[in-house]
Amino acid sequence: MSDALVTVRSVSKRFDTGGGFLSRPRSMMAVRDVSLTIAKGEVVGVVSESGCGKSTFARLVLRLLQPTTGSVSFGDTDLTALTPARLLVLRRRMAMVFQDPYSSLDPQLTLGEVIAEPYRAQGLPVPPGRVAEMLAQVGLSPAMATSYPHQLSGGQRQRAGIARALALTPEFIVLDEPTASLDVSIQAQIVTLLEGLRDRLGLTYLFISHDLGLVRYFCDRIVVMYLGAVVEILAPDASPRHPYTRALMDSTFLPDPARRRSLVALKGEIASAFNLPPGCAFAARCDRATDQCRITAPVLETGSQGQALACFHPL
Repeated sequence: MSDALVTVRSVSKRFDTGGGFLSRPRSMMAVRDVSLTIAKGEVVGVVSESGCGKSTFARLVLRLLQPTTGSVSFGDTDLTALTPARLLVLRRRMAMVFQDPYSSLDPQLTLGEVIAEPYRAQGLPVPPGRVAEMLAQVGLSPAMATSYPHQLSGGQRQRAGIARALALTPEFIVLDEPTASLDVSIQAQIVTLLEGLRDRLGLTYLFISHDLGLVRYFCDRIVVMYLGAVVEILAPDASPRHPYTRALMDSTFLPDPARRRSLVALKGEIASAFNLPPGCAFAARCDRATDQCRITAPVLETGSQGQALACFHPL
């Protein structure tokens, strides 16, 4: 595998709330001590239920949020140490595609103006023909450059968001649940588009999703998070060893009849991030939990093949 493009070292993010006249201050750890390396050309998936910190982690990787502790490097450059001016220049090499295509595009801008936004933000002129080129690259007609977002379907809007992300020819793109709000048939089209763009342009992706089935299909490596912490890292074709990963798999529908099985809903509720239990955060929902799990938090241990696991009683 090629050299690392993104290196995340022991990143945590704390949010503080309250402290007003009628409320006392509270803190929550949205991301807890996450380390991850993403190689050039790799597609790394991050999967969990909603509310487990994966979208916050995505924003930390791009330094849209500043980590409370830890660092994020892009190549040899520490993003967390850059001034805003230097960070702005480096942002030409990275981009993000957001979950909701309806809210991520400015309704007052035409499609051509949307795709030109990154150039304006960088103070750069838009190369002649660039807007038409980007529309064609994502499967949209160049004639749509004068259309407004409300005139487009959800799939067309998401294609426009992808075109905007590609405008400055980035090397690294964070995809924050880019298919979650789309119909199943449109989801397949968007995933196929992203695969083709990766192959043609040599892109590196961080793919955020709650759909383990989609992540197993699309990604080279899977990172499973629970309440802000990584509990397992595995290859797409590997059998899960953490009970939470297995529970996610058992609750995911598989369209392939040869692999289909009975769906089993995840039991219990996610604990509050403002009041994390001692020990393993998944213990209250886990059939294999013991007193050790409820008292002591397991440490993420990495194996020789790059897999990792944080569990006292793995499958």
